[in-house]
Amino acid sequence: MLPTGAEELIDRALAEDIGPGDHTTLATIPEGARGSARLLVKQAGVLAGMELAEAIAHRFDPKLHLKAYLIDGAMVAPGDVAFHLNGPERSILMVERVLLNFMQRLSGIATLTRRFVDAVDGTGCVILDTRKTTPTLRALEKWAVRIGGGANHRFGLYDMIMIKDNHHDMAGGIVHAIEAARAYLARTGLDLPIEVEVRGLDELELVLRNGGVQRVMLDNFSPLVLRTAVQLVSKRFETEASGGITLESVRAFAETGVDFISVGALTHSAPSLDLSLKAS
Repeated sequence: MLPTGAEELIDRALAEDIGPGDHTTLATIPEGARGSARLLVKQAGVLAGMELAEAIAHRFDPKLHLKAYLIDGAMVAPGDVAFHLNGPERSILMVERVLLNFMQRLSGIATLTRRFVDAVDGTGCVILDTRKTTPTLRALEKWAVRIGGGANHRFGLYDMIMIKDNHHDMAGGIVHAIEAARAYLARTGLDLPIEVEVRGLDELELVLRNGGVQRVMLDNFSPLVLRTAVQLVSKRFETEASGGITLESVRAFAETGVDFISVGALTHSAPSLDLSLKAS
């Protein structure tokens, strides 16, 4: 199911690309000409955005018909054909770039996510995304993370109390920040989980002594120190590791017993998957 707001994004993307008219297509393609094009996979990875592609095509021109051969989350290889798009040739050409831009971006995110998920397979650790997303595209990018087998962290600033280093530094310390957060929830009647970031075992000890949180983020810990931290927490809170964790190092972090690993690179550094729309 497409994320909420996808139709508005489609409209804005089409308006951005087409503007007052695709003059090249209008000049070279006869009105009423019909044809088809296929989505050709040119790189191995995880396909994402099939449902979105159909929505783009139909929203621009209900006469376009997309015949799918693959689904979101499918592993693909060079030479695979994901779908055929049939209908007015002018419409096919006008939606081509918007459709590809979305699918290449989302498939890249899903592909990188799957690599991280596969790297921690069997450990019980869950791979999370972050808020390091493209402005206005967060819902779609987090959707791609789910397609790739990862899970979503908070969507925005409003659905979790997440006390990071700047918060507790400005609040007068980590304990003061937690107490203020709990008082705020009591005062407002909001039911939100509290997560707190710690930068070392000394700050973790403060959280363990005072409690009041549901999750602790262990930021920039080495796997060795992270293992000690997870043992100290001993399941009293959920544990999350973050900070510079790569595809090469993620397994070592997951094997410490940490519950979650958040990876900003899933959305801010994923390379697009090579896809092409070819006339057929």
